[in-house]
Parts: sequence; structure tokens; C-alpha cells
Amino acid sequence: MSTTDEEHQLALLTEALYADLKRVAHRQRARLVAGATLQTTALVHEAWIKLMRGGGWQSREHFMNSAARAMRHILVNTARDRLAAKRGGGGVHEGLEERHETEAAEDAALLLRGEAPEQVLALHEALERLAELSPRLVQVVECRYFAGYSEADTARLLGLTDRTVRRDWVKAKAWLFREIGAG
Repeated sequence: MSTTDEEHQLALLTEALYADLKRVAHRQRARLVAGATLQTTALVHEAWIKLMRGGGWQSREHFMNSAARAMRHILVNTARDRLAAKRGGGGVHEGLEERHETEAAEDAALLLRGEAPEQVLALHEALERLAELSPRLVQVVECRYFAGYSEADTARLLGLTDRTVRRDWVKAKAWLFREIGAG
């Protein structure tokens, strides 16, 4: 199959699944405060670009699982960028008192209405460590937490039983809580 054929098939698949991609992106964004990350459509489009580079989708499930992973990485990169900007990465410097008040207000808003970029990065780093022990647990977290899939959807996507997904989800949450709590 030529590259053009693959791109055409991916475009057809994406068109058919666009509503699902928007739903996943909306769930991803809902965890973060408005303005702290990308808009839903921008997140879908960023994911689309990442998915175009990957290709080789074997099924709808494979595509949606890859989309959840792509969105996770986009949100992590956005959180990193936000923290870099917050720490003076190329921005206009304010007075110390002004910056402290602004940061405190932003941090309070993030913690009250969503996850702070630090929390997103802590989760990502913990998932990287968990991947060394159990890649399947990371896949379950990506499906359940990042994409918001149900146990049944996650089981179908990963080729597992609902009971295995439930057990893996409990294990992963406990492990992540311990790891993030320890940091």
C-alpha cells in the first residue's frame, strides 16, 4: 500500500472517529483549567498530527488507544511549557511581589478547578516508572484516566476481560498514589 493510500485510509478513519476524538480530547482538557492548556479542537488537531506520523492502524481500537496516548503526551508537553514559562522561560520579568501574587492566584485556581501542571508531570513521570514494571498497567491508566474509557471499553481496546481491567486499574491507582505521594 502506498503512502498516499495509507494517508487516505487514515483520513477516512479519523473522519469516522472525529466525534470520538473530540470526546476524548474534551475529557483530557476537563481535568485542566481553561487557558492552562489547549482548546479541545487544538488538542484533537495536535493529536491528529502525531497520529499521521505513526500510521499503521490495525483497528478502531488501536487508533483510539493511540489517540489517548498521543493526547497524554501533548498535555504533558503543554504542562512542561507552562511550567517553563512560569519560571521565566523567555517571558517578560515582573517584580518579585507581582510574580508571587500572580503565581499564587494561578496555582490556587488550578488546584481548585483542575490539575496543576506539576501534578500532570508527576503523574507522567510515575507512569514512566510504572511502564518499566508493567506496561499493561500503564495502558489501563491511559485508557481509563486520560481517555476516560469505561472498564468495558478499556477491556475491548486492550483485549482483556472487564475483571482484569478492574483489577489492573486498582493496582495502578494504588501504585501511582504511593509513588506520587512519596515524591
